[in-house]
Amino acid sequence: MNKKEDTLFHKDDVLEVTITDIGNEGEGIGKVDGYTLFIKDAVIGDVVKAKIMKAKKNYAYAHLEGIVTPSPYRIEPKCRVARQCGGCQLQFMSYEKQLEFKAGKVRNNIIRLGGFDAAQVDAAMEEILAMDNPFRYRNKAQFPIGTGRNGQPVTGFYAERSHDIIPSTECYIGTKENQQILQTILDYMKANQVPAYDEVTGRGTVRHVLIRKGFASGEIMVCLVINSHVKGGDYLRNQQAFITALRQIKGMTSISVSINNEKTNVIMGAEIHTLWGADTIQDTLCGLSFRISPLSFYQVNPVQAERLSDRARDYAQLTGQEPVWDLYCGIGTITLAMAGHAAHACGVEVIPQAIQDAQDNARENGIENADFYVGKAEEVLPEKYEKEGIHADVIVVDPPRKGCDQTCLETMLKMQPERIVYVSCDSATLARDLRILCDGGYQLRKICPADMFPWTVHVETVVLLSKGEIDSKKIKVEFSLEDMDMSGFQNGATYAKIKERVLEQSGLKVSSLYIAQVKQKCGIIERENFNKAKSEDAKQPKCPAEKEKAIIEALKHFGMI
Repeated sequence: MNKKEDTLFHKDDVLEVTITDIGNEGEGIGKVDGYTLFIKDAVIGDVVKAKIMKAKKNYAYAHLEGIVTPSPYRIEPKCRVARQCGGCQLQFMSYEKQLEFKAGKVRNNIIRLGGFDAAQVDAAMEEILAMDNPFRYRNKAQFPIGTGRNGQPVTGFYAERSHDIIPSTECYIGTKENQQILQTILDYMKANQVPAYDEVTGRGTVRHVLIRKGFASGEIMVCLVINSHVKGGDYLRNQQAFITALRQIKGMTSISVSINNEKTNVIMGAEIHTLWGADTIQDTLCGLSFRISPLSFYQVNPVQAERLSDRARDYAQLTGQEPVWDLYCGIGTITLAMAGHAAHACGVEVIPQAIQDAQDNARENGIENADFYVGKAEEVLPEKYEKEGIHADVIVVDPPRKGCDQTCLETMLKMQPERIVYVSCDSATLARDLRILCDGGYQLRKICPADMFPWTVHVETVVLLSKGEIDSKKIKVEFSLEDMDMSGFQNGATYAKIKERVLEQSGLKVSSLYIAQVKQKCGIIERENFNKAKSEDAKQPKCPAEKEKAIIEALKHFGMI
């Protein structure tokens, strides 16, 4: 059969669609005769004309051709390149609707992917932390530099899923100074015939511009990422002219170059040279002073970062007596904020430069009850706990998008802190990790989404977990089983249910024999002669460790152990 005939609609078909939902990437979702279309830049409530670009059997990706009837939530974006630029996916949607979408995304992922009861999640959900002014919130921006069609250098942002630069020096989520800085750099490059880097040939000089601003201090840093083999001296043609031009911009504090000679998508090189001014800029967050280098990890939205940090500290419920561990700590913003309210705070981060920054920041703020360790959280935490017997009353985790490592989660469950505060940038992996922690004895107490990145699909979340407690609504009853006939009772879930759970969670198929072996090992009484060998000498296959672990998880899930 012709492939084209397998689908209800085909490439280049133009359809009228009512948008009824929003996808995880901010795309509008609508259906025609049960056939689903995903349409970028369409807003829930829109009636649109859409042209199919890629058709599958049950769904298609389509291009927005025009608005038939605009949604009440549709707005006109400030940015003139909103549709071409791949940076802000929700510029056509009102801010209020964005907040609703993001809170719903967190809620739905925890319910659907984490397997939590909707009523439980709704009881724990708190109002999303919204911005009073959702513009000009980024204190850091990285702009690629390329060559335009006229042969002149251009800058802007990459188009979605490409490295094609959409020329623009203005961005409404960045600082106002960015536009002046970018234009100054482009003018310098034109006047001095400094070529932009070419990703294909590996030739040219200027690759990216990194701009950082301390919102509290007003200090500005510019770091030019260049392809250069110069050793010492001037790294740029007519370097002094470059420095002089940038120094005219109010707040300019640090001018540097980052050497990156590799054919790579990684922006920054490891080698940094200060051309003028200080090596770092200063900023204030949560009442603490931070020194920020070109390579420092620092929250790009300091207004919301402070609110999120405050919420995490509130969730930690510190009295001044608790040892606290902050895993994936970056430059120690949360660690140091916690230290002032704890007996002791320890931060763990895999990036050595970040730990150096954290230690420097602790000294700068006169904090003496904070220690920092370089290494993977899943390696440092088990070592400190199992070999040195170190315990934490509160653990804070702020992992990358992939979530916490399994070993890290297992160690937390062994340590049994009173509270776990989980800060997440991805609610899907958050839901997965919450399921593991709650299956291990913790209870979901509070969930607070935070809008760290307005106009994008991204949402941060901070969650409070605490040790499970007896539900006050349950009645405690004492009775004896000695005189009861238990023949009609099952030991929890059926074998079929356990197999189903194991397959769903781990992708493994397990036999009834393996389940019986694990149940016996866990002290769950089995019916006599169930799956036993006919001969005492007969050898039975032993349940593999991986499957045993999965079965144990299922038994815990069903409350059998």
